[in-house]
Amino acid sequence: MKIQVLMDAVYSASDTIVVRQVEDLTIIIPLTPGIDDTENKPYILNATGQIIWKQLNGRKKLNKIVTDLAATFKMPVGVIKKDVTGFVRELLNRKMLVKIAKT
Repeated sequence: MKIQVLMDAVYSASDTIVVRQVEDLTIIIPLTPGIDDTENKPYILNATGQIIWKQLNGRKKLNKIVTDLAATFKMPVGVIKKDVTGFVRELLNRKMLVKIAKT
């Protein structure tokens, strides 16, 4: 079943991960026992992922993050939305991100 990413929700890092910055890399290390090995491997964020990750701080709704990033990078909202929702879905699947609020 495909995880639904809600644009009016607020997302934040799961409390079952450790995040480390090593030089210019952000590495997310899952601490969740009992998930399969592919989901339990460290996840290295590229430059784009790092920018999105910093916004997923439990304070902003996802639609605000998308519009802010679209304005910052002067890109169409639809393009940014697709990239951000794909990234968020991947992190939700890996249990590295949690939805903390929805209104």
